[in-house]
Amino acid sequence: MKLTELFLAELEQEAATTRRTLERVPDGRYDWKPHEKSMTLGYLAELVARMPSWPVFMINKDELDLATNEKPKPLRTSRELVEALDQSVADAREALLNTTDEHLMTPWRLVVGGKVVSEQPRYLALRHGVFNHLAHHRGQLTVYLRLNDAPVPAIYGPSADDGSFE
Repeated sequence: MKLTELFLAELEQEAATTRRTLERVPDGRYDWKPHEKSMTLGYLAELVARMPSWPVFMINKDELDLATNEKPKPLRTSRELVEALDQSVADAREALLNTTDEHLMTPWRLVVGGKVVSEQPRYLALRHGVFNHLAHHRGQLTVYLRLNDAPVPAIYGPSADDGSFE
């Protein structure tokens, strides 16, 4: 099986669980955060909604400089979050369908203000920087949901709110 096929299958699986999570983000709580050092609920939810699009720049560009990256328009409702997720997944799907395993073996860099903070083959950047990172922040988002009395979806197993897999 090709790497691109594996990533496409994982993208689809993770999109479904991410969608269920974003559908439950309570509107009107954008600025809420559990601790002064924590990111806001809105920022975290936006990150989770847009992270599936990251394969686009990891495949189509040799590097991303976070210091010069444009800030997208804030998403303020669960509907906007789900729409952004759907667009992110569609964009990633297209990028993955239009690349090769050979290209995924070539280096990709994450840069901050001109300083390289990470350089690795694209397939590892996708694994660690997209899929593992998404699972981490989606899990964090489910804690935020619980703390806001929003139902937590079943993801890799049942939750107290969803007793079985959907």
